[in-house]
Amino acid sequence: MKQNFDVIIIGGSYSGLSAGMALGRSLRKVLIIDSGKPCNRQTPHSHNFITHDGKTPKEISDLAKEQVLKYETVKFHNGVVTKTSKKDKGFEVETQNNKKFYAKKLILASGIKDIMPNIPGFIECWGISVIHCPYCHGYEVKEQVTGILSNGAIAFDFAKLVFNLTKHLTLFTNGKSTLTEEQLRKFNQNKINLIEDEIEKVEHKNGQIQKLIFKNGKEIPLQALYAKIPFEQNINIEDLGIELTEQGFIKVDFMQKTNIDGIFACGDNVTMMRSVANAVAQGNFAGAVVNKELSEEEF
Repeated sequence: MKQNFDVIIIGGSYSGLSAGMALGRSLRKVLIIDSGKPCNRQTPHSHNFITHDGKTPKEISDLAKEQVLKYETVKFHNGVVTKTSKKDKGFEVETQNNKKFYAKKLILASGIKDIMPNIPGFIECWGISVIHCPYCHGYEVKEQVTGILSNGAIAFDFAKLVFNLTKHLTLFTNGKSTLTEEQLRKFNQNKINLIEDEIEKVEHKNGQIQKLIFKNGKEIPLQALYAKIPFEQNINIEDLGIELTEQGFIKVDFMQKTNIDGIFACGDNVTMMRSVANAVAQGNFAGAVVNKELSEEEF
């Protein structure tokens, strides 16, 4: 028998749980579906979120889940969403274990999936000493011997942020640089090294980077490496016709609405600002907006 809800939230990490709390406090019947595999599961400590600075990501999410599920109208389902489809006056969501749920509204808080480069040792260091965000991790590796793995305009803009935290900085393009002459001049002016050699592997100890080893035999010691890597959406949204931005994020307006009426999105899947604080804020706002829309429809 199909179970009916006011709102289904796909993704039960910070943004999804935050949306769930806002809706639970408004007496909405909510189902949160989550696979239990957050993108930051290797990260030892979370930062830049007041009252929780320095806690493990799991500590924060476990406490959040405990608090959200105290609201009796909010339910949690451990599972992987395999299909979402538009139905009359709502949406059907199907999970990997063949469970089907129905709701008037959907909130996509499903995050993104990082696409790891084929470099041995990279995955083991991801979220530990190979990091993505200077706001989340930069203070902890300030003034250390640091690298950036990126290229072109993205690398140039990212280097400005990292240069504020350490002057011991090298850009690794893992192949021919696509920086412009003006960008190279700025790098030289600020004494930022540029290495175009292809990387063979990341040498590490329990996720703590020691050095980069290159295909030509060169070795360069490092203490931290920022990496700008590609990503994809965690769930298949093509069936619903949801629009993406040029960068691959779900396109939303200022009310967290997608281009499909009744579907909202929040968290890492809509923005490059991947932080716990931002995810919580977006989820809280999305939950309030969805409740308002339901209230107007029912009044």
